[in-house]
Amino acid sequence: MSETIELNTRGLLCPLPVIRTQDTVKSLSRGDQLIVYATDPGTLHDIPAWVRVHGHNLVTAEERDDEYVFELIVS
Repeated sequence: MSETIELNTRGLLCPLPVIRTQDTVKSLSRGDQLIVYATDPGTLHDIPAWVRVHGHNLVTAEERDDEYVFELIVS
């Protein structure tokens, strides 16, 4: 059964949101969903690029109330 995990990287600056995302994905299983919350505008480019390079599936990447939210499925 798939899990949904939330990762709070609010207040962290590049490259820490990507590093924390990578570290969290390592502990997840294929099909698990990870929701990442960030405040660094650089994550709008960095997290989707990391997801693409590592072959995961980016479901959404959006700005909500002064923060950025990414939903990805682990492959």
